[in-house]
Amino acid sequence: MTEFFSMDWYKHLDLVLGRDPFSFLLEYMGTFAGAIAGVRLASIKKFDLFGAYVVGLVTALGGGTLRDIMLNLPPFWMKDASYLITTFAALVGVAVFGRRFISEKITWFVFDTIAISFFTVLGLEKTLMHGFPPWCAVIMGVVTGVFGGVLRDVLINDVPAIFRKEIYAIACLIGAVLYIILYEFFGVSSIVCCTSCVLLIFILRALAIHYSWAFPVLRGRPLHVHRRCARKKYPRLCEDT
Repeated sequence: MTEFFSMDWYKHLDLVLGRDPFSFLLEYMGTFAGAIAGVRLASIKKFDLFGAYVVGLVTALGGGTLRDIMLNLPPFWMKDASYLITTFAALVGVAVFGRRFISEKITWFVFDTIAISFFTVLGLEKTLMHGFPPWCAVIMGVVTGVFGGVLRDVLINDVPAIFRKEIYAIACLIGAVLYIILYEFFGVSSIVCCTSCVLLIFILRALAIHYSWAFPVLRGRPLHVHRRCARKKYPRLCEDT
C-alpha cells in the first residue's frame, strides 16, 4: 500500500489538488453522504426543497464548522463553494432517486455511518496537523463526526442521536482512540490509521444495530412530584422510576 501511494501519479494528484488526495476523497465522500442523510430525513418530515437543502447542508458542514471555530480557524467551507455544490448534488440525488433507492433504514445506517466515520478521521487529522495534543484530537474528531447530526435532528424536531441510548458517538470515540494508538504508539501510516478507524466505526455501528446494543437509560421521577403522593396521583410516571 505504501508503494501504491508513493507512485508518481499520486504525487502529481497531490500537487494538483493542493492537499492529500486520500483526505480529499474522504472529505467529499463524507460531505455527500452526510448531505444525503440530512436531505432524506428532511424529506420524511415533508420539508420543502429549500428546507431539505438547509438540513443537508447543516448535516454535512455543521461538525467541521464547530471544529474550526474551536480551533480558532476560519470554517473550511467559507473559502470553497464546492461543499455547497456537493450538498446540492445530494439534494438532486434524493429528489430523483430517493424513493426508489434510498430507504429510511439505509439512510440511517449506510450514509450516516459513512459521514460520521469519515468526519471523525478528518477532524482528528486536522487537529493533529495544527499542533494540538492527541487527546484534543480525539475530542475534535468526535465533535466533527457527530455535531452535524445533532443540528440535523434539532432542525427536524427529533431527539439528537447522541442523546439516545444507541451506540453512536461512542463508536466515533473508540475509532478515534484506535487511530491515535496506531499512529502515536506504533508509527502506522495515516492511511492505514484512517482505514482502521473507519472500519471499526462501521463494525461497531453494525453490531450495535444488529444486537441492539445500548447504554442503560437514566430514569427518574419529576422533581415537582412528591415521593409520598407520586404513586397515587401519577401512577404511570412511577412505572418508569
